[in-house]
Amino acid sequence: MDAERERPGGGGDGTGLDRRRFLGATAAAGVWAAGTMLAGCDMASGGDPGASAGPSEVSRPGDSGWRIRSAGPPEAALGYTDKVSVLPGEDFGLYVSTTAPGFRVSAYRMGWYKGAQARLVWHSGRVAGRIQGERGLAPRTRTVRADWKRTVLVHTDGWPEGAYLLRLDAENGHQRYVPLIVRSATARGKTLLIHAPATWQAYNLWGGCNLYEGAGASYGTRALAVSFARPYDNNGAEKFLVYERAMVVLAERLGIPLAYTTGIDIHRDPAVLRGAVSAVTLGHDEYWTPQQRQSMTRARDAGTNLAFLGANTCFRRIRIEDGDRTVVCYKTDYRHDPLYPRHGALVTTDFRQVPDPDPESSLTGVLYEGYPTNAPYVVRNAGHWLFAGTGVKQGDSFPHLVGVEYDRVTPGALPDAPIEIIAHSPLVCNGRRSHSDSAYYTVPSGAGVFASGTMRWVEGLMAGTGENGRNHGMDARTGAFVTRTTENLLRAFAEGPAAKTRPAPRDNVREVYGSA
Repeated sequence: MDAERERPGGGGDGTGLDRRRFLGATAAAGVWAAGTMLAGCDMASGGDPGASAGPSEVSRPGDSGWRIRSAGPPEAALGYTDKVSVLPGEDFGLYVSTTAPGFRVSAYRMGWYKGAQARLVWHSGRVAGRIQGERGLAPRTRTVRADWKRTVLVHTDGWPEGAYLLRLDAENGHQRYVPLIVRSATARGKTLLIHAPATWQAYNLWGGCNLYEGAGASYGTRALAVSFARPYDNNGAEKFLVYERAMVVLAERLGIPLAYTTGIDIHRDPAVLRGAVSAVTLGHDEYWTPQQRQSMTRARDAGTNLAFLGANTCFRRIRIEDGDRTVVCYKTDYRHDPLYPRHGALVTTDFRQVPDPDPESSLTGVLYEGYPTNAPYVVRNAGHWLFAGTGVKQGDSFPHLVGVEYDRVTPGALPDAPIEIIAHSPLVCNGRRSHSDSAYYTVPSGAGVFASGTMRWVEGLMAGTGENGRNHGMDARTGAFVTRTTENLLRAFAEGPAAKTRPAPRDNVREVYGSA
């Protein structure tokens, strides 16, 4: 690969454009200056005073009308919040621009809800609309910020912990989402779902720049830092809907005790991990701070099971600045990072790269290898407890489940523990033959660690349904397999350190790859 093009990983063709497309997807002056206060007005369905997300929440009726019916042109309705997450009862600011004379806000908590997938927790009254076209660009880092005036201040009294989509319903008939996590203060005794807003923001092209491309769709003009002070592009919540929603729905359907947070919150305050029975990263969680990685490693070594349900996880080393509102990642321009070379462990490039190489596989068990690919998922150990009840046999395959990015167990870059490859899937990526691996290992604390090795695992939960388009052609058989395997994983990990309740992994790296 050309030395001036980005290394493989997180879009590394040097432009980022193809990968991004592939993965994808007037108020009164005084009110606008100060912001309108919305404090529980027009509460829909009511909120629990304790704001907990226990069995009573899961059993509530849902609202299937949460989906966007018409996005309209990009400027029709846009919004962002001043926080990526709040604790129940905390306020947040909502910043909205719309071409309509007015709009309303509906807060949907995502979950099972007997298949409806969401519950309307709160909605606003009418809010006067206004076009807020201002945006700024920091020349040195090419960071785009909207920096609009706050439209409303929203109270979350009675909002249970969970993943939310705020839907903006403009009077012009168009709609947009604004994602928000109502996070848990503690995950003690629970399975912790970790959302990935740093990765959402890395791919956000609103305003013309993200961490992959800038002016002229060029990698060379990409942003070196991206801000949360701007709306997300497309429908406003594309990465959440594709890579996270289905896992939230499944986990809540199982009824296991759950907690919710973000990678940014773990970076800021890792106390949420204390006592968690398991921590689950979802379908695309590429951008981590060193602090987040250290905290996850400590949690594993204290007995918290870890599940990595995507690929390319923990690949980019980032910093969070500006009061947790900016994600910094210089990538291949790391020599221009202000912390280079004096603070090597904080320089924002790939974790495996100089000046402080530390491949992600020491935690995840697998190493990110490439993009793009589209290949069948091939079972190697059909008798593994994760595959119980699926009916699979060795060599059974599931078309299109491996992609668009993949990881594999890599001799020479292994965790300090025996690791078992339970699926070993041949593929071709950029003309080179390789494999994607699902792998499982345990550590002395008893914690189990599972990595799916494919970015399509969470999408696979929707395979064969009408959700999320055609899901790359994955069928209902694949959906049933991924669902049952994930249920086995979540239930086992919810029981405590997996090494104490499930068979130990059989180290088979030498058997599979010929060397260890």
